[in-house]
Amino acid sequence: MGHDERFWREFITALRFVGWTAALLPVQIILVRFNMPFAKRLPMIYHRGVCRLLAFRVEQHGEISRTKPTLFVCNHTSYLDISVLGAVLRGSFVAKSEVRSWPLFGLLARLQRTVFVERRAVRTAEQRDMMIQRLEMGDNLILFPEGTSNDGNRVLPFKSAFFGAAEKEVGGKPLTVQPVSISYTRLDGIPVGRSYRPYFAWYGDMEMAGHLWNVFGLGQTTVAIEFHQPVTIAEFASRKEMAAHCHRVVSDGVSRGIHGRLAKVAKHAWWASKNRLIRRKIGVPSA
Repeated sequence: MGHDERFWREFITALRFVGWTAALLPVQIILVRFNMPFAKRLPMIYHRGVCRLLAFRVEQHGEISRTKPTLFVCNHTSYLDISVLGAVLRGSFVAKSEVRSWPLFGLLARLQRTVFVERRAVRTAEQRDMMIQRLEMGDNLILFPEGTSNDGNRVLPFKSAFFGAAEKEVGGKPLTVQPVSISYTRLDGIPVGRSYRPYFAWYGDMEMAGHLWNVFGLGQTTVAIEFHQPVTIAEFASRKEMAAHCHRVVSDGVSRGIHGRLAKVAKHAWWASKNRLIRRKIGVPSA
């Protein structure tokens, strides 16, 4: 793709992203302000729209837990995971407290009723109780127990402190925890190897604005989400054992995804299946 073509792809996608966000932002502000039920539904609509704009083709492997509430524990490659997961799961994220002050993304996180936690160990019990309170309200929570994002080639160890909520009963029964693997597998049909993975992975001292601008210029991206067998703390001797199990299961799923070993049969989200048609309609050239 020529430089000019890529620039116009980035520019048009950026404009549509800003327009989509600006259209739904005031609606969600009102919904949250007046505690209206649709405030839990609108974020999913927003994230599905973002996936469409970014030409993300989401493949779902496995079945999503139907138990409410469920704590979903996932690997974390970048901020893109938020829209990918938010498009298929109705729930709130658990994020580090620094996200609250990020420009735009901090506001979006607050409007999705994100649970903000600090990394300091002294507040572990308090943060566990915050999560339990939300779970007892019937809200699903989506957690990245690595505690940070990474290069997408591996899954960092899961911090067992994040599994403290699983030690408490919710609604008189053990909390359901479902491990989830996310992997960015193909770009315009070509397997995403190590050289392409930095297009999707955001970690270390990477600058977000420049990274997001590059994402706006990418072609159709296939993202695989694998939902694994749900578990409860009753199946393990401790939360550390549960964290180790979930890490192993998620790591295996990511490995299958990035090496092309996932089952060929997958559920393709309908809202992600027409990306090429949408891009042709707005005049964005294919890669």
